[in-house]
Order: sequence, then C-alpha cells, then structure tokens
Amino acid sequence: MSLYDEVVTQVSLAPATLTDGTANGTAVDRGANGGMQDAVLVITSGAVTDGSHAVTVEDSADGSTGWTAVAAGALQGSLPTLGSDDDDSVTEVGLRTTRRYVRAVVATTGSTSGGIVGATFTLGAPRFEPVSR
Repeated sequence: MSLYDEVVTQVSLAPATLTDGTANGTAVDRGANGGMQDAVLVITSGAVTDGSHAVTVEDSADGSTGWTAVAAGALQGSLPTLGSDDDDSVTEVGLRTTRRYVRAVVATTGSTSGGIVGATFTLGAPRFEPVSR
C-alpha cells in the first residue's frame, strides 16, 4: 500500500478573504473507512493585509451540535494566529480526539481588508485500507 491508500484530505474551510467575525468550517467526518484514527489540520494563508486571524479546532459527536474546542493536550503543535507577516504560509497541527467530527474555526478581529485563510484536514490511519474516495 502507498500513502495514497492510507490518507484522505477534506476541506473544512475553503480559502476565502476573512474580515472581522467568526468563520466556522464545515464538519469533517472521521468515520470514513471504518474510522480514521489520526487527523492533521492544515491551515493555509494567501495575502494577509491586516487583522488577527486566530485558528482553533472543534469537535462534535454528531457533526451538527455540541461543538467544543479540542483541548490543548490533544494537539500536536500550536494553533496559529495569522497576521500581516504570515502571507502564503502553511501550518500543520496534529490532533488526537475521540469524537467523530472535526472542523476548523477562524476568529478575525481588527481587520479592514482582512486576509485569505483556508483549512483542510488530512485523515489517516484508517481501520480499513485502501481508503474510499
């Protein structure tokens, strides 16, 4: 098997220009392929003109209610707060959560024109291989 057979990437927050407010990503289901045991949140930025863009990750048992922040102890690496010095950056944060659904959240403050931010999850360690696409 190759890496292609063991991982799948899903978009939570499509790249978009974010200004003041909170952008909640869509739910990503870790239940595919019998359960994807590992997840890496990949945050990308384009041009960040101004503002502070704080990234968090939340999990939920059903993907629609009960969203709560993933505890710092369940993260591998640090969640970024992007600013004007973070143009064209990529940050990866691993997470070990037992809840089935995850999503990225970006809270933006102090912006006029904002910044381009997106987030995907790369899911791995499936119970059944190769993964379904």
